[in-house]
This record gives sequence, C-alpha cells and structure tokens, in this order.
Amino acid sequence: MNLNDQLNGQLGDDVIIDDLEGVDAATAVAGKNAARQLPQMMRRIPVTLTLEVGSARISLQELMAIGPASVVPLDALAGEPLVIKVNGAPIGRAEVVVAGEQYGLKVIDLDGLNLDALTS
Repeated sequence: MNLNDQLNGQLGDDVIIDDLEGVDAATAVAGKNAARQLPQMMRRIPVTLTLEVGSARISLQELMAIGPASVVPLDALAGEPLVIKVNGAPIGRAEVVVAGEQYGLKVIDLDGLNLDALTS
C-alpha cells in the first residue's frame, strides 16, 4: 500500500491528492508579483509558514488524562479549509495535499500579505 492509499484510508475523501506542478507554477507567478513590491534587502528575510488545523480548550485534568490512543476534538469541522499563518499571523486559507512523499498546502484564498502585521 503506498502513501496515497494510506492517507485516503485514514483521512477519507476530503483530502486532495495532487502533484502540485500547476500549483507551483501559479505560486511562482504570484511570488514574482509580490517580490517586485518588496525592497531587495527584504526579499531574503526568513518567515515561518504554518497551516493550523484547529484548536481545543481543555482543563489541566483533561490534559493529564491524554494518552497515546486519546482523541481530542478540535474546533474545526472536517473538510473545512485550514488557516495559513506567517509568523503566527493569519494570511489565508488552504487545503492539505500530498506531493510525492510530502504534505503540501493548496492555497484557497489569501486575505493579503500585510508586511506590517508580520513584522510586529
């Protein structure tokens, strides 16, 4: 059983399996447009891009009861787009995809990259 089959079995039909070649091309074009607006010295500043699945608020007692087989329900619905964050600031929504042997994200929408919010 390959990785795609395992993921489909574990995660269901809501997961998009994609080779990302078209997405990479679109991202490159969008990236070039955004890069033109950045001063040269800012283009190499590293940022942390994360994809947030959801969160849960639990008590310390519930936390202490968590074990290897525990399931903690999150506040996000299954199949709902996930939040893209840059340095902790939300910038858009995405879906999880599989590209070869790695996970990736497929951007659904961007609320705009506000550089001021990212650097604070």
